[in-house]
Amino acid sequence: MKRAFVLLICASLITACAPAAGASGGAVSFAVASDVHYEEARESIADENGDGLYFHANRSCNMPDECPYIFEEFLRQCADDENCRFVLLTGDNCSDGRGKRQDHIAFAKFLSDFEESSGKPVYVIPGNHDIGGGTRPEDTGPAEFKEIYDEFGYEEALTDTDFDASYTADLPGNYRLIALDSVSLTESTEDGMTLRKVMWVCDQARQAKKDGKEPILIMHHALLGHMPLHRLISRNFIVRFHNTTANLFASAGIKLVFTGHEHGADAAVHTTPGGKRVYDLATGSLSMYPLTYRYVTLTDDEISYETRSVDKIDAARLTSEIGGYTGEQKELIENDLEAYAKGMFAAGFKKRIGRSLSVEDTGLKPGGALYALADAALSGISGILDMPLYGENSASELAAGYGIILPESGYATGWDLLCDLMSMHYAGGEDLELDGPEVTLFLRLVSLVLKTDLSAVTDAAFERAFSWLSDNTAALPASDLIKLGAKIFGPVSPGEKFLLALVSPVIYGFISDGGIPDNDGTLPGYGADDAGIGAFADAVSEFVNRFAIIFAFSLHALTL
Repeated sequence: MKRAFVLLICASLITACAPAAGASGGAVSFAVASDVHYEEARESIADENGDGLYFHANRSCNMPDECPYIFEEFLRQCADDENCRFVLLTGDNCSDGRGKRQDHIAFAKFLSDFEESSGKPVYVIPGNHDIGGGTRPEDTGPAEFKEIYDEFGYEEALTDTDFDASYTADLPGNYRLIALDSVSLTESTEDGMTLRKVMWVCDQARQAKKDGKEPILIMHHALLGHMPLHRLISRNFIVRFHNTTANLFASAGIKLVFTGHEHGADAAVHTTPGGKRVYDLATGSLSMYPLTYRYVTLTDDEISYETRSVDKIDAARLTSEIGGYTGEQKELIENDLEAYAKGMFAAGFKKRIGRSLSVEDTGLKPGGALYALADAALSGISGILDMPLYGENSASELAAGYGIILPESGYATGWDLLCDLMSMHYAGGEDLELDGPEVTLFLRLVSLVLKTDLSAVTDAAFERAFSWLSDNTAALPASDLIKLGAKIFGPVSPGEKFLLALVSPVIYGFISDGGIPDNDGTLPGYGADDAGIGAFADAVSEFVNRFAIIFAFSLHALTL
């Protein structure tokens, strides 16, 4: 009996020390970039908006003229890092790849040169800017995309779908890539997820596990919500039925997903009812502030990720090959590329939002609960944002007349504040306090709009709008709104309560990381056990979710 007990203990120790199926046998490092938005360079930068130093800023907030040089530097960093084994690109390689196939061909040449010189493979998927429905002769469809990027995943694919541009490929260290084409060929930014695609991913993940491989998923659209009410607030940037889809993917063995599309760096986690976890690491646009990408290292026990940036480019070559740059621009690009990128972002953001401050752009319907309020408010927001915050004829002076005290800050205008808040969101790692000076200043500026442009709106109308928000969104509970409002406004009027309900989900999304670091963090690896509640719960969860997603997709198809 004693001998049998000893043998049992030894066997248990051997089993515990043995590597898990699919173990990598060592660290595997790689880079992930997204939304490069390459386009053919112009001969000279042109005046887009007359905004001083950033007169050529565009509404997309990215840097198309500098983009090829930024991408070259990114590839150089990957080539020079001896630990970087491969590169993943999660879509939107080109700005207008749908209609300008030549841009794809030029972009693929960058990748081909990189692979040839470094010996490191690149794997791509399409984004919504990359492929279209083929309604024009010049359109790039899935077949054309796969042909152009044949060397970058498709040539060595284990499986290659005939209904879109998805594929699978083996990666170093016993990992398998599942590259999912999540794009709609008919809608501009909406996801193109179907029941067929969801089931294909699950089948490929289970096959990878059978083959002793750990599945890693890349897709353009977000799998998980990266802000409260993501599907409601920004429905074109996250897949439909995302919670059910995430449950299925996680239950099939997928733990790590890389996405893009929204141009912001954010990390999110979802736990299934069976205790399985899946992590969605969204990567910002490489050609937009703050010009960052992800660097990931996998071991059996850990998934570690960090944010790296392109902090320099060949400015001399840029300004010699593209005309129109001023001396001040050249100096800033050479000495502080990040500051230059942030200025371009702010100028582009102001241009984009400034041209969209109309009720028609909100999508609200005349006669609805919010239409009249939005119509009155939007007409005055731009004027208040343009005003100096402090001094004579300023927003502070105007606000004081209504008993609103704007806190001191280093911002010159409301636009400066708004652009700074948005740049924090896109850079990730938001850590503002909900009742801190930036949020307080923002809310009091919007309150000023209530006092001026919405002064004729009755309390009853505000209460009606608040009730509509409470019924149709997951705004903060009324008691929490009152507490937050008391810190910022003092006694909360119906209009201010409505304001807080309106902006609270967005503000929460911009200041909260949900416990998962956006830019630099460590997560449990594929070899680490999730804190699950057993295989039975996983099986029940997967069955329920399969039924739910089949029903949901069927219902969606019937209502189109």
